[in-house]
Amino acid sequence: MLSQVELNREGDINFSQHRKNWIQTLDEQSRGVLTADESVFMKQSMSTPCLNLIVDADGCYITDGQGQKYLDFHGNSAHQVGYKNPDVIAAVKKQLDELPFIPRRYTSDIVIAAAQALINKTISKDYKVLFTPSGSAAVGMALKVARKITGRHKVISMWESFHGAGLDAISVGGEAIFRKDMGPLMPGCIRAIPYNAYRNLINSSCPQAVAKFSLDYIEYIIKNEGDIGAILFEPIRATDTHIPPQFYFERLREICDHNGILLIFDEIPTALGRSGTFYVHQNFGIEPDILVLGKGLGGAVIPQAAILIKAKYDSAQDISLGHYTFEKPAVGCAAICATIGYIDEYGLLANCKKQSEFAVQCAKKLYDTYECIGDYRIAGLLLSFELVKERFSKEKNEKLAEEILYYCLAHGLSFKVSAGNCITWHPPLIVTREQLAFAFELFEEGIKKFMGK
Repeated sequence: MLSQVELNREGDINFSQHRKNWIQTLDEQSRGVLTADESVFMKQSMSTPCLNLIVDADGCYITDGQGQKYLDFHGNSAHQVGYKNPDVIAAVKKQLDELPFIPRRYTSDIVIAAAQALINKTISKDYKVLFTPSGSAAVGMALKVARKITGRHKVISMWESFHGAGLDAISVGGEAIFRKDMGPLMPGCIRAIPYNAYRNLINSSCPQAVAKFSLDYIEYIIKNEGDIGAILFEPIRATDTHIPPQFYFERLREICDHNGILLIFDEIPTALGRSGTFYVHQNFGIEPDILVLGKGLGGAVIPQAAILIKAKYDSAQDISLGHYTFEKPAVGCAAICATIGYIDEYGLLANCKKQSEFAVQCAKKLYDTYECIGDYRIAGLLLSFELVKERFSKEKNEKLAEEILYYCLAHGLSFKVSAGNCITWHPPLIVTREQLAFAFELFEEGIKKFMGK
């Protein structure tokens, strides 16, 4: 049986010796709050014990109970417009005063405006919208739509993927830590090997060859399994930033069209500008049949998610797909409108691209200097640095990743460790060159300090 440590690869480990040592650096009051947290919340991997007590979150920074500020490149991938964004806060307060809740069967201008704003950001502007209270619920509803439209119940998803923590979402998800001890899951879920895994399997550095091999296998599944209604895919994998080439997406779209399969893109952590385009798939010039959104949709203030479905598939009038209490979420929609408006008004897509260019320069310099960086992958402000024991062996250096994490935390930078050995940064779109330079300097200091240990 796999140990808890071996299973815990989606994020940094919250029960390691490094975590215990970190907790001891906190003051008595902060440790007391963490103890109180453990007394009232169920423990779960990657969440409890908590890392620290925070008392403020503003812009790109969080502040802990001791007054220490951290540049936050984690943010649960929800802080595209920064924490405590003034436009989002003002819109939410205004909506609370005017109309905080819309009972089911009724509508309002604000929910229509939010849905239209999401549609207007698509290439074709040919979608319809459903709102849900969480990304996991949105994934579940997307699967229901696919079953209703195609009449088929099977779905292909990817090993290593993450689509949420609900029972249906973990059924299509590819990470063992979420399925462990859960027993029978939703039937009809078939996992393919993701594009990134084939790089090592076929020992090829050519993206076209890797993409072809990966897609040939998906076609093999479709031919031999039958009854496939949907393919669920993260166009850019958020946790460790894997980016297939455009050829992959073009052929994937062709495969789905040829076989009458709906293509579902999960862009919950990566949409709203983080990849350099508003929606991730716009980097690749194709559109999905169903698009799943969440996390930053509520401006890091309101939990909010949505699915966009091609208008031609608006044919589920005889069933209830969601039937959520907050089916038309007034406050959430105010946050959506304010978030999109802020991205547009302050040119955050342009800033993302500008800061991404600087990040690529810094990352290349580190890669050329330090053999412990086996690879770096950057799309917009989605960044991952893969730490290895020897560059060409690809053997993970998980110890180094954790040491660098806690070194950076001690000096004011927060981020995520993914897949055990990937330093992953998701800065807000408001990040500055100076803030990125600070992060890269700290990262390099950590490499120098721990690389030879």
